[in-house]
Amino acid sequence: MKNIVLGVTGSIAAYRAADIANSLTKSGHSVSVVMTEAATRFVCPLTFQTLTKNRVYTDMFELVEYREVKHVSLAKRADLLLIAPATANIIGKLASGIADDMLSAVAMAACGAPVLICPAMNTAMYENPVTQGNIKKLESLGYRFVEPRESVLACGDLGRGAMAELGDIIAAAESLL
Repeated sequence: MKNIVLGVTGSIAAYRAADIANSLTKSGHSVSVVMTEAATRFVCPLTFQTLTKNRVYTDMFELVEYREVKHVSLAKRADLLLIAPATANIIGKLASGIADDMLSAVAMAACGAPVLICPAMNTAMYENPVTQGNIKKLESLGYRFVEPRESVLACGDLGRGAMAELGDIIAAAESLL
């Protein structure tokens, strides 16, 4: 059994992260979900808690129940940090070293674990030179990506930006474990 931290960000593709959590849990892994505030507007934390049988983390500043700093302890025990879906916002934060919420703080503390990022956003956002520069920077630092696919997006556009298929994400995660 491996410990996986699944980061979920505020994309319409957040509902697909439930399938990722469910699949990894059924494969025998322990999945701890960290959601950004925006992600909780798309999918309820209770969904992930029910599927993983683990607590879901959303707030870096909630009261500490134990003698541990939660974002650091999650990162230390992670065998993999998987961010799916990953918005342009979280990719930019990671590339800039910003740790201003629970997920970005866990990612900054996850120095020993591989990080797998699955972008999901509008084509124009994905192809934006700033986003592409951030992806290249993260790749140069050892972060791994599962490229988005071309599809009709939530906005109605046809283009690259839809989160990769479940099977491709799970295969990439398993290969890093």
